[in-house]
Amino acid sequence: MPIYNKLVRDRIPEIIAQGGKNHSTRILDETEYKTELRTKLAEELNEYLEAANDNDAMEELSDILELIQTLTTIHGSTVEQLESIRADKEEKRGGFKERIFLIDVQDA
Repeated sequence: MPIYNKLVRDRIPEIIAQGGKNHSTRILDETEYKTELRTKLAEELNEYLEAANDNDAMEELSDILELIQTLTTIHGSTVEQLESIRADKEEKRGGFKERIFLIDVQDA
């Protein structure tokens, strides 16, 4: 019997049961939840970095986006507020679209 001990999407227990398998779960407290969300984000980021093709990359990015939206709520904010912060940073410092790679900076 595999032991997972990890945060899973809300419908995973239902899907396991529909497959005719037994499982055990528990509800995390707030502190555990924050920790496990961060752990899951790191897991999904690693899976994105290891994606073999664009389709796999998009699947992992969708998981990362789901986690970012959930973490935004956990931190007492909204996705709209997060987008506003992102837009402000882009306006002040730019985005990453121009592919600029900083090599070094010398004192004047």
